[in-house]
Amino acid sequence: MPVQHQTDSIILQHPEGASVTLLLYGATIISWKSPSVDSDEIKERLFVSSKAFLDGSKPVRGGIPIVFPCFGAPALPEHSKLGQHGFARNEIWKFDSTVMDNDAGVSVRFVLETNPRIFGVFEKPFSLAYVVTLAKHQLSTGLHVRNLSPSADLDFQALLHTYLAVPANEVSISPLTDLTYYDKTEDRVKKEMRDLVDVKKYTDSVYENAPLKYDINWKDGAIEVRAKNFKDVVVWNPQQEGKNIGDMEEGGWERYVCVEPGYVQGCVHLPPNEEWFGQQVITVHK
Repeated sequence: MPVQHQTDSIILQHPEGASVTLLLYGATIISWKSPSVDSDEIKERLFVSSKAFLDGSKPVRGGIPIVFPCFGAPALPEHSKLGQHGFARNEIWKFDSTVMDNDAGVSVRFVLETNPRIFGVFEKPFSLAYVVTLAKHQLSTGLHVRNLSPSADLDFQALLHTYLAVPANEVSISPLTDLTYYDKTEDRVKKEMRDLVDVKKYTDSVYENAPLKYDINWKDGAIEVRAKNFKDVVVWNPQQEGKNIGDMEEGGWERYVCVEPGYVQGCVHLPPNEEWFGQQVITVHK
């Protein structure tokens, strides 16, 4: 069965060995296993801390959490009641349908609509749909945001907080050269001068108007991330600062890099009854 329904999760299975596990809590992907292009060995491609909470009590530390409708601390007046990174990653989503199921891959759709708990902190009418598609060497995650208001714009930020399982001290990310970015570790705006960006020290960088294609390379691997309508990208790894994160396992920061496509510098201004779509496609090349 390519789509397996568990009590609190959905598992997608590709006929050639790849798989995805997604919690209904937050629609958070907590596992993506895929073979390499030159090997049939199945490898875990996402990092999840061994201390992560998977019981729905708090957002998952790792995998691919969904950030909506604000990134970081809320900045807009209508977001003032929201917590860090909004509510999408700690609400229960509903499985909607199987979109595709064939030899090429399997694709499923999840939905989140406003409810009394959300309405208490965010009064704008909206609906979210999240489409997850698994192929042999590829994972696609697409977020659809619909403004259900007949008369008012919907202002929001959105981001996919992707934790890639890679050796942090070996990895490089490109091409980010010449981009303007906000260095959150120093609280200032900079211009990226490096051809290959690394995370050998504490890194929390928000690149604006990024190229929508990112190459992540290390000694034994290569992954490509492509984005659509996520105009910005965040590169994050706390290095030794990770010791201050309660649900981060010891040394966990050595085993991942976050490359996070998003729309976080400014907001999407979505007109009434319109829909916005943001997507990332992660492909294993080595």
